[in-house]
Amino acid sequence: MSDDCMNEHYCCLGVGQTVPEFRIDTYEPSKGDFGEFSLNSLKKTKKWGVLFFYPADFTFVCATEFAALAELHGEFKKAGAEVITISNDTKFVHLAWQREEKMLEKVKYAMGADPTGNIARMFGVQDEATGLALRGAFIISPDGKLFNSEVNFYNLGRNIDELLRKVKANIYLSAHGDEACPVNWQKKGDTTLKPSAELVGKVYEAYKEVKGN
Repeated sequence: MSDDCMNEHYCCLGVGQTVPEFRIDTYEPSKGDFGEFSLNSLKKTKKWGVLFFYPADFTFVCATEFAALAELHGEFKKAGAEVITISNDTKFVHLAWQREEKMLEKVKYAMGADPTGNIARMFGVQDEATGLALRGAFIISPDGKLFNSEVNFYNLGRNIDELLRKVKANIYLSAHGDEACPVNWQKKGDTTLKPSAELVGKVYEAYKEVKGN
């Protein structure tokens, strides 16, 4: 990605927009080696992408998030999504942290290195005052569109079950564009709503009837 392209998209990439092409060096725990991730690779494999930004390696809340993410990594893959974590640390520090921290012993997803902070800036999570990334989670469709974003401050960990729920909901809705997933929707087969003129002001009745209450 050129500097001009990066500058154009700093802090302005919003839900519904197309994510510009980017590439990032990675440490791949599943292989014990270094690699590379690109948005184009998602498009080629027609997979959804989950970008999981975090402040730094060898920190505390981050380790708990990584462990929870590792526990559900298989579910993300089964749903058709690739997970990549990203911080300003280098791929070498990623290797050392995953090797030394027992909370990360089950981690198999790619760990992206963004030492310049350019990718974090593109998604609006780079904190220039500290030089660290905030806890941002972003879901990207196979055609490169940003579908969801979540940003937490440093001291608040994310709910990985909820992140997986969002991935599943987006995948379902991409194939059922005339439907909407209401509160607490979890999986295919759960109650959905079909927006229409008849539904206006009648959500209570429709929701109650579909749920069989």
